[in-house]
Amino acid sequence: MDTALRDGFLELWRKYFPGAAMPVAFYYTDSEEYGTYVKPPKVEHRCVVGDIAKARTGRALRFSDVSVGCFGGRKYLGFSEGFRPDFEYFLSYGIPGKLEGERYKKTPGLVKDMMNRMPAFKAPGRYIVFKSWDLLGPDDAPEAVIFFGSPDVISGLFTLANYDEAALGHVLTPFGAGCSTIVQYPYLENQKKKPRCVLGMFDVSARPCVPAGDLAFAAPMKKFKRMVANMEESFLVTHSWDMVKRRLRKAADTAEKPHHSS
Repeated sequence: MDTALRDGFLELWRKYFPGAAMPVAFYYTDSEEYGTYVKPPKVEHRCVVGDIAKARTGRALRFSDVSVGCFGGRKYLGFSEGFRPDFEYFLSYGIPGKLEGERYKKTPGLVKDMMNRMPAFKAPGRYIVFKSWDLLGPDDAPEAVIFFGSPDVISGLFTLANYDEAALGHVLTPFGAGCSTIVQYPYLENQKKKPRCVLGMFDVSARPCVPAGDLAFAAPMKKFKRMVANMEESFLVTHSWDMVKRRLRKAADTAEKPHHSS
């Protein structure tokens, strides 16, 4: 990890996105030296998004396949290639008396079609590490940077991602589990010559694991470096962004003020 990039972005982030949450980076490794190992959950079906969110508080966390407490999490972090049994019914209307469906797709047939279209993904290491950006060191090699933020924050990131692109669809918004939009898709995009950013956290099941006003925006590292390089010449220096920035600062100041009961 280039520490000059780390420190340079920190300065720009605080300048143009005052009070916005620190992003989290992730990478895969076979080493046990990085981050605090996350032990297997004591309950089944614990959403991994909630565990990942803990890295936002200044912690470095390392997950293995057994650290993840749901079928989807293991799949979309690359630790499992299969789907849970009867997945096509689980994602649609279920099986009466046997399986409650999430009703995210109208029919099992639609789910099967979607399953055939989903990209293959296998973790390139035994562990995945999530680390707050400001904690990254020279030995860290992030694949992508994940931002959690309000619509104002996301709008700035979205516009910055499109700043040096002619394509109209340069930010990808795939249908999928919350963890797929912050890990699987950004990782796969980073392997491409022209990676796209990923807008996510629309998964209704994962929404309780993030603040009510937040969405996620994941920038593959190749693209992220270009975004950082463009910050000081982009719309971020204009009066238009100043108006949004004032609102970000006000929201941060309000959140920091203690609340007194009457």
